[in-house]
Amino acid sequence: METEIFEALLTDGGRRLLDELREYAPGQELALATRLRREHPAELVSAALAQAQLRQRARAKFGEDADRMYFTPNGVEQSTRRSVAEWRARRFAELGVRRLADLCGGIGGDAIALARAGIEVLAVDRDPLACAAATANAAALGLADLIRVRCADVTEVDVTGFDAVFTDPARRTSKGRVFDPAAYSPPLSWAVEAGRRTPFGALKVAPGIPHDLVPEDAEAEWVSDHGDVKEAVLWFGTKAAEPHRATLLPGDRTLTGGRLPDPPAGPVRRYLYEPDGAVIRAHLVAEVAEQIDGTLIDPMIAYLTSDQLVATPYAHAYEITDQLPFNVKKLKSLLRKREVGTVVIKKRGIGLTPEELRRALKPEGPNAATVFMTRIGTTPVMLLGQPAG
Repeated sequence: METEIFEALLTDGGRRLLDELREYAPGQELALATRLRREHPAELVSAALAQAQLRQRARAKFGEDADRMYFTPNGVEQSTRRSVAEWRARRFAELGVRRLADLCGGIGGDAIALARAGIEVLAVDRDPLACAAATANAAALGLADLIRVRCADVTEVDVTGFDAVFTDPARRTSKGRVFDPAAYSPPLSWAVEAGRRTPFGALKVAPGIPHDLVPEDAEAEWVSDHGDVKEAVLWFGTKAAEPHRATLLPGDRTLTGGRLPDPPAGPVRRYLYEPDGAVIRAHLVAEVAEQIDGTLIDPMIAYLTSDQLVATPYAHAYEITDQLPFNVKKLKSLLRKREVGTVVIKKRGIGLTPEELRRALKPEGPNAATVFMTRIGTTPVMLLGQPAG
């Protein structure tokens, strides 16, 4: 979409057109476009339809704000989820940050959360269309007094006088995701130095970043939302007592650590604990094991086991009823005998997918169960149980 056409969506006519398209159902595009082109320029109708589709996709990330915001395809795909952006904004506010440079700001998702936390933001991006969307979003949400947008190369921006820098490097190209931090745009090395130029800094990275790439002076935080790991952030200037942090949203539950040795492995006991993905990524499984007085079922598998049922927000607990050799026929027979029709299947360390096992089991009946496909040492096993507590 050209910037000129995008700006036409910001006029009174463009906004009325978007309001009319707010709740259209997929499949109606052709009929809608035909009707609307009798009253509006064809190019504007096409842009409005595309924007309406982007808004519908963005609701999963931005909630009700999406219906007032403006997006680009990359903006919807790469923007931070609202809950995660709000968590980070609260952290910055608690650190005393009042002026922040948001580098690689895109369509302004993080800038919006920061401004709502009372922080004055300079949002910088080199994409003119993203900058136009960020400016429009600040105005649409009543935050224009706190968000200033600049279209520029972030490597040329002077951050002198700011309390903090937040950098969200591009991790996608036309060929797909970029997994090598040196290939981020800008590269990880530049973004790390940017985070050190102000009293506080934060750098968004992929959750799978190798721990040996985390600088010694950084606090590394992994964030999950409803159990789904969304991102990792390298923080500078926080002087954290522990190097690693796992934050679980909603609820702002945070576990810190990273200095304990790995827990020992032992036999499967009455309860099996499945740590949250952020806990696993942050290498904080040992901290959860200490909470529950637990051991690993295998040194290389992130399942914990204990004789005790301990309430912890950092792992889901299951009461194990059966431990079987890895035999699909025996499992199928047992589930049929117990009239289990609803099966939740989890796996770690096993090649068979849950979908393949479900097709083989063909479960039927009124009862439910959870099946874990995993291994202990080199031996594949199946564990059957129920959520506990």
